Amino acid sequence: MNLDEYENEILDNFESGKLKSIDLSDSEKERLSEIASNTLRKNKRVNIRLSEHDLQAIQRKAIQEGLPYQTLISSLIHRYTNGLLVDKSKVAG
Repeated sequence: MNLDEYENEILDNFESGKLKSIDLSDSEKERLSEIASNTLRKNKRVNIRLSEHDLQAIQRKAIQEGLPYQTLISSLIHRYTNGLLVDKSKVAG
């Protein structure tokens, strides 16, 4: 599994015992569970047209990530809509 820097930091903190559980009421656990389920629910179908070149590039990337290419596309859209994609050309480095 390929994790980004933030995900690796979370995993390291978990494995080292730095993360602590918090007590939640049953109603709060249920509310958060429903939010998570709704976030992950894929209940709409979208058809798009891509160039063959772009589709092949996405399929290659998906293979590298060990994902179905449609899952990769869905993940990219999710990250974009949540402001989690970074334009490397705009990052000072």
